[in-house]
Amino acid sequence: MASNDRPRAIADISAGTILATVTIAVPPERVFRAITAEDQIPLWWGADDMYRTTKHTADVRPGGAWRSEGKGADGRDFHVSGEYIEVEPPHRLVMTWIAPWDGDNVTTVTYTLEPVENGTRLTLRHDGFGQRHESCRDHGSGWERVLGWLDDFLSKETGARPPSVFHCRMIPPRPDFAFTMTEEERALMNAHADYLRGQLRAGTMMLAGPVADPAGPWGLLILRVGSEAEARAVTDGDPTVRSGRGFRYEILPMMSTIM
Repeated sequence: MASNDRPRAIADISAGTILATVTIAVPPERVFRAITAEDQIPLWWGADDMYRTTKHTADVRPGGAWRSEGKGADGRDFHVSGEYIEVEPPHRLVMTWIAPWDGDNVTTVTYTLEPVENGTRLTLRHDGFGQRHESCRDHGSGWERVLGWLDDFLSKETGARPPSVFHCRMIPPRPDFAFTMTEEERALMNAHADYLRGQLRAGTMMLAGPVADPAGPWGLLILRVGSEAEARAVTDGDPTVRSGRGFRYEILPMMSTIM
């Protein structure tokens, strides 16, 4: 099984829990060091246009304290802190999470690191939001960004991020388009097919074709590229989209693939 590489996070607000995953092309030992070492976290946790961690202290043992400090996008200081509950390098790390922007409520973050064929599968679980639904949602999107920063940081060390797989759905301008094409639209679809054959030759496309949906046929495009931005560049370059005739793509990353 080849897992998708880019981070994904799901916030289950009814349970007050976040589950996030990412596959990173380095061994678990390297990932574990990046999420615990005092000299590592300031190197990757944050972005210039959002917030950036500038200092991290960590006593990495059960009962040991940790604290991160930094600057927000508005220039204000921020911090988040907690205590380590379980430390089992390089496969498991459990710690409390206490953030002033979350009312200093105590939640729990669990990292699980599993070796896979193309590196490390990191699964993060953040529990304890209770009925604080908005906080759960916000932390969910936040963890997706954080794992993206971690992935980018470690992937730059190896220079080898495995490509991701994206499910792209091309939605035509009307449900009965496949049955009511004009000659001009048929010519446009021929240009669309030629474009996709070029993507197949380039190695970015895995397969494509029309789907017989009872609600109206639509086009399926499976891409294997380095990022969602690259997938969007492929779909934006499609002659159907460039025609301005109402074609559009929905793009979703595959969480895992079996090939």
